[in-house]
Amino acid sequence: VQIAESGGGLVQPGGSLILACTASGFTSDYWAIGWFRRAPGKEREGVSCVNSGDGYVGYADFVEGRFTLTRDNAKPTVYLQMNNLKPEDTAVYFCAASPLLYRCSGYGWDPRRSPAEYNYWGQGTQVTVSS
Repeated sequence: VQIAESGGGLVQPGGSLILACTASGFTSDYWAIGWFRRAPGKEREGVSCVNSGDGYVGYADFVEGRFTLTRDNAKPTVYLQMNNLKPEDTAVYFCAASPLLYRCSGYGWDPRRSPAEYNYWGQGTQVTVSS
């Protein structure tokens, strides 16, 4: 599975960005794709995920309704719309995928545990929120 990320950049506090992730090479129609981030001096953490089945979408608590994740199953591509960005959102954002659909589910998604459970990773894209 190959991951291609796009988006990211520099934005002022309160601004918006869209990150896109396309995953290719799945051998089945079942998958989970998530966005993760690593801020300077911090552990990698989950941001949001979606699966190809029931369309469950999980978010980390710190999202607080500011981010929205959508999917296009045909490619598949997922889009992370980030609004009202804060300086503490500054991080390298990574897209990752798993062939196990339940990795993004009500019982499978854990923003702290999930980074270790996704198999395929992109190279990451920098998001900087600063005035």
